[in-house]
Amino acid sequence: MMRTKKIVLFAAVLVLFSGCSKMAPDAPKQYFTLWNSCEALTALQEYVKDVTDPSSPNYIKPEDRIATFDMDGTFVGELYPTYFEYNLLEYRVLDDENYRDSAPGEVKETAQEIRDFVRLGAKLPDHFDMKHAQAAATAYAGMTLAEFDAYVKAYAAKPANGFTGMTYGQSFYKPMLEVFKYLEDNGFTYYVVSGSDRFICRALVEAIGIAPNRVIGMDVKLQSSAQGDEEGVNYTFGREEELVRTDQLIIKNLKTNKVLQIMQEIGKVPVLSFGNSGGDSAMHNFCLSNTEYKTAAFMLIADDEARDHANREKALKLGEQWRAAGYHVISMRDDFKTIYGDNVKITPFSFND
Repeated sequence: MMRTKKIVLFAAVLVLFSGCSKMAPDAPKQYFTLWNSCEALTALQEYVKDVTDPSSPNYIKPEDRIATFDMDGTFVGELYPTYFEYNLLEYRVLDDENYRDSAPGEVKETAQEIRDFVRLGAKLPDHFDMKHAQAAATAYAGMTLAEFDAYVKAYAAKPANGFTGMTYGQSFYKPMLEVFKYLEDNGFTYYVVSGSDRFICRALVEAIGIAPNRVIGMDVKLQSSAQGDEEGVNYTFGREEELVRTDQLIIKNLKTNKVLQIMQEIGKVPVLSFGNSGGDSAMHNFCLSNTEYKTAAFMLIADDEARDHANREKALKLGEQWRAAGYHVISMRDDFKTIYGDNVKITPFSFND
């Protein structure tokens, strides 16, 4: 009887393994379900296939597969109606009843210039990026890092002006998120390199799983909550203390400053670079200057007036400029099946004074 049971059990095992051997192999992973077939996507896939093939003369070691991404306008919505950090400063200074301006002239003037630009179409002053950076440093000075993170996330939870079905914090270009996953699965390490405040960027990209140490941005000086006027080199941080923001701007991370910060923090020349504006050209050129490895750079153009607040005529001119510079061009209108998701629609801007 025991012998019969063993024979039956052995036969069952044979049937099981026989069935397994006939099972179809796992289907290849589909990465770009939100893209149309296009030159830019083909170029990216061919590049990655080449440099990750150990038999290719263009093979790149995993530790050197560094990709850098601008944030605003590259994988986060930019034209609703302007940069997230500009909208945040306008709110902080002009609408937040708990805010008390310690430098009412310059900071309030800067916030009002953003409001007039957004609502009235007024022109921003020359070199406004630096004026904004200093005003922002002042406007958030004294906040602990935890307080500032919560403040950014609270504003990001507000409905995005000019859209239905989306908050500011949800305004990611969904096709670009597929690029992150594709690169990660192919052994690349990617960094966000933005002109926006580093801690604003960290608060926003946390939602899509980008670690804080992979974010480079505008910086202000930090200090201990009990440090006072003592220099850090002469002061010992206490266990009960917190880090707070100061009003001292360290760097506005634009143009060549992006290059400097990449080398300061990453220590390697990227092999891939993604951006959307002239402020990213220096970062792209730095990438393309890499003489050790094959490289590529990509520029998005905001040419979709049906699904985003865009200026198609301006975007197409920029596209010609970027192609002439040797960058691959991603058309949001032609290359993306969706931008923010099919449930998100653009609307006229509305303002509650």
